[in-house]
Amino acid sequence: MASLNKSLKTKNATGKSIVAEAQGRLPEHQPIAIIDIGSNSIRLVVYEGLSRSPAVLFNEKVLCGLGKGVAQTGKLDDDAVQRSLDAIKRFYKISSQMTVSGIHILATAASREASNGDAFIKQVERICNSKVQLLSGAMEAHYAGLGANSGIYTADGIVGDLGGGSMELIPTTSAIKHGVTTPLGGLRLQETSKENLDQASEIARKELSKIKVKWPGKHRRFYAIGGTWRSLARLHMHDVNYPLEVVHGYTVKTKDYIEFCKRVIKDNLDDFRGIEEISKNRQNLLPYGAAVLIETLSYLEAKEITILATGVREGYLYSLLNKKERQSDALLQATGELAILRARSPKHSLELADWTGKALKAIGIKETKDDERWRKASCNLADIAWRSASDYRAEQTLGIINNAGFNSISHEGRAYLAIVNFHRHQGMGAKKVPPVIAQLASEETNKKARLQAALFRLAYLFSASVEGILPKIEIIRIKKETLVIEIPKSLKILLGERVLNRLDQLSREVEEEISVSVVEYRH
Repeated sequence: MASLNKSLKTKNATGKSIVAEAQGRLPEHQPIAIIDIGSNSIRLVVYEGLSRSPAVLFNEKVLCGLGKGVAQTGKLDDDAVQRSLDAIKRFYKISSQMTVSGIHILATAASREASNGDAFIKQVERICNSKVQLLSGAMEAHYAGLGANSGIYTADGIVGDLGGGSMELIPTTSAIKHGVTTPLGGLRLQETSKENLDQASEIARKELSKIKVKWPGKHRRFYAIGGTWRSLARLHMHDVNYPLEVVHGYTVKTKDYIEFCKRVIKDNLDDFRGIEEISKNRQNLLPYGAAVLIETLSYLEAKEITILATGVREGYLYSLLNKKERQSDALLQATGELAILRARSPKHSLELADWTGKALKAIGIKETKDDERWRKASCNLADIAWRSASDYRAEQTLGIINNAGFNSISHEGRAYLAIVNFHRHQGMGAKKVPPVIAQLASEETNKKARLQAALFRLAYLFSASVEGILPKIEIIRIKKETLVIEIPKSLKILLGERVLNRLDQLSREVEEEISVSVVEYRH
């Protein structure tokens, strides 16, 4: 421990010894906390800072069942209130010792509908010395919609947020200014149906039929938010042997998902693979969540369903950002921050993105907007495992790509990142078996990812992650026929045998010869 403390010591501008900040954090961010008081759970999430892609510093949930019985008695249960207050006291202490910039407290259906909800809210405000924002159903829907826009790149569809006491619906566009709220939360539906699933389906169907809204779009996508729906998705992923565990962005055809939900309602849950990963309290609500989902998908005539991990909390944070911050790319911010924290040179990552973009243009590859974003993100991730033993760099990078809380990227996009960085470290040979996640990539995406990896393997031999080298080397096309890599005379010595072998690899991926031209001077 003494040697560790010594290594962390540095000096400030006055020469006084200080202990350096841990480098696992970004110093420009100040933590911000949200306490989310739901009808089923109370949760504290402390984010690293207010940003377009906020990383989670701390996350804890307690299933208090605050909304249990409200539909029958009109009151919050005394035991549930006490459990909730005990959890909130702990959460306030945690937030205080993390020196957060602020504690934002959101309360939803159970608190606003119960006759003793106001008294409960006042107790929470005394504990936290902060105002509780008691969200109306319309505000819940609003923040859920913002949560979808926060977590999905160019989201386009209808958002549904299933809580314990209510379900909100709102489009991702501004076609409908205010969303709608329904009394179809999992806990409430369990009670109002008297634990009869046929009755639960009938109640859901009847409540949805009351909604007189002309929802936008024809081939609609439904974005599902809420712990119960995420748990259902995890079961479905196990059921189909899905090659990725990240639930955010998981997309399934409606017809297939409805059939699965029917099985959840009718079959024994213990027979489903992965059921042990879901808490018992949540398991009890799965059939009711499935019943609501079936009726909602049918009512909206949705063609696909996408599961989201971003919801009201993330939507609320998104609402605090200015317009410019909202329009920034969450994927590039998150991967760029990883480059700052782990890469040898974050500036080199930016140079790599510029260099590969120009190279692909010369080669004749046309990129979609997503292609461009994925390529830039892969550049940010290309050097984050350099501290690992060389044999394990691909494995470590894949672990991050497969599990990191990246938003604004599809599962195919994650597959692209995985393929690029796998071959960047493991090589391009046919005997190199790609990672399982590669199954999610189309043939075209796989081809572009391999080409990107071949460019990486060449670029890093030239630069060794040192900034300022790649801008002096360029792949160009001469007379629309010949690909040439130009290198200045001052860097000619870098053209070693291994570099020329990597250039041959790139030629095979491009499917045309690339010659070398040594020029007197570049840049």
